[in-house]
Amino acid sequence: MQSPALNSTSTLNISSETAAHSEHPDLRMTGMAFFLVAESMIFLGLFAAFLITRSMVAVWQPEGSEVEILLPGINTIILISSSFVMNRGATAIKKNDEAGLRFWFGLTALMGSIFLGGQAYEYLHTPFGLTTSIFGSFFYVLTGFHGLHVTFGLMLILMVLWRSRKTGHYSEHKHFGVEAAELYWHFVDVVWIILFILVYLL
Repeated sequence: MQSPALNSTSTLNISSETAAHSEHPDLRMTGMAFFLVAESMIFLGLFAAFLITRSMVAVWQPEGSEVEILLPGINTIILISSSFVMNRGATAIKKNDEAGLRFWFGLTALMGSIFLGGQAYEYLHTPFGLTTSIFGSFFYVLTGFHGLHVTFGLMLILMVLWRSRKTGHYSEHKHFGVEAAELYWHFVDVVWIILFILVYLL
């Protein structure tokens, strides 16, 4: 049988360890920021290659390689709007409004799915393929790579929705998953705006 003194010493040690651990800064969002910086470098490399190649090619968009603006334009509005919708969900959980989190994140997931559906429809009706021209190659690589990121962002949102089923999983003081998903989704939106300007408008 342990002596009271030994029990007191053990409790003291555990309390000290807990206090020391609680003093450690939470660097998860910093790690997420570094991850997005790394992802940005990949997109910047692709954009630079796109612009350099375009400046070197005599005929950038050969006949039959024209892209439609209407559907991508609607998709752009949907994706940008989804960032504001998602922010409503992140704001809701900071007020301990779990129902609000689920509603706004669910709506964001729907908008993201519509965006991907619109992109799939565009691929099915685009009159050129991946190997038709250098423009076609860049078009599919850039939009496809971005679509992959949207898909991953959608998975993060669905993960937040799944975990939010448990009452108290996210709260005013515990919502890293929500913030990480929101930050990633904003990143995806900003990249798409740049991509849309380069590929569809210029």
